[in-house]
Amino acid sequence: MPPEIPSLLEPETFANGVPHDLFKHLREKSPVHWNPGRPSRERAVGVVEPEQRGFWVLTRHADVSLVSKDSELFSSERGTAINADMRPQDLLMFQQQMIHMDPPRHTRVRASINDFFKPRTIAKLEARTRDLTREILDKVVGRGACDFVSEVSAELPLLVLAELLGVPREERHLLFDWTNRLMGLDDPDYGNPYDAQAALMELFQYAARMANERKENPSDDLMSVLVHAQVEGRELDYMEINMMFFLMVIAGNETTRNALSGGIRALCDFPDQRERLLADRTLIKTAVEEIVRWHSPVMQFRRTATRDTEIAGQAIAENDKVVIYYGSANRDERVFDRADEFDVGRSPNPHLGFGVGNHFCLGANLARAEMRIMLEEILTRIPDFELDGPVEQLHSNFIHGIKRMPIRFTPS
Repeated sequence: MPPEIPSLLEPETFANGVPHDLFKHLREKSPVHWNPGRPSRERAVGVVEPEQRGFWVLTRHADVSLVSKDSELFSSERGTAINADMRPQDLLMFQQQMIHMDPPRHTRVRASINDFFKPRTIAKLEARTRDLTREILDKVVGRGACDFVSEVSAELPLLVLAELLGVPREERHLLFDWTNRLMGLDDPDYGNPYDAQAALMELFQYAARMANERKENPSDDLMSVLVHAQVEGRELDYMEINMMFFLMVIAGNETTRNALSGGIRALCDFPDQRERLLADRTLIKTAVEEIVRWHSPVMQFRRTATRDTEIAGQAIAENDKVVIYYGSANRDERVFDRADEFDVGRSPNPHLGFGVGNHFCLGANLARAEMRIMLEEILTRIPDFELDGPVEQLHSNFIHGIKRMPIRFTPS
């Protein structure tokens, strides 16, 4: 590997956010790029990371779309959708999670909970989501300053997710804590390999306790749906329920939190676009899509080739890892005019921030609704927001996260 191309395995490569200049170089010069692996290593005393195999890096929109849509040739289940190579016992566990399944198994599991995320169901949550948004802003608008992440963008998806899952409101902080410790594994602010393992066990114990309660006393929440779902003529076992709960906790708050934070940061960096929104609120829907394109919260997922093939003329061997980078695809100049400009009125906007194909984000409609409502309320109540200090990035090669983002505004 030339010295100017850092390894995308290392979180340090993303210490200052997504390396867009690097991805632009790869799109132009090496769109199917080989990233070497690394040998087994001890992450902490008694915690050994297996050897990490090298992988193909896909950075162009067309190639990311192609691989995402062909689950027969590029599997999510063979090796999982996580780039990291796992121990066999961990691999078996993660394969019980919907995002790491292929059709037809994936299709059946997804169908068991799909009704919870359809547009008509999300529409029924509109008024409640707005009430929660106003409640969150009520706590900060009079102060003239806040940390947007912890006090605003994290709170809305947590409150909505807790109600959907059936988690008591006063225990929502557990979801936030587990997510930070698991997704922040490589960030010294949040934890270490021991803490991540402990967080997963705490989450599983909590999910099992909830599942037992819903078996006896079902409710109208998502945990009750999981417990009583029939997939292939049987109910889900405890490991499957635990892993589905794990997925909902992470996907239901981490992604929306970071997209909202990234969106507000973009509006601070491009004040002319904030003025456009203030002058024309009909642009908020397109602004939400542009935020997801601009600050794609999930940076990458993996697929594994099920047979020898090729991508854009590059030979790919069976069992090769192919890693698709959404943030790069969403800045592809072949698809997006002025790709490096933030444009709240961008249309069309065929971004891949929610994925594409069988694994298109199940919660996309909910995330869009939460982001739209939050933007509407912020523009109404604190329209002159601006950054009030440095923005701190999550140390991660997977989640495009913002840990802290102080803002100030005229108190209202």
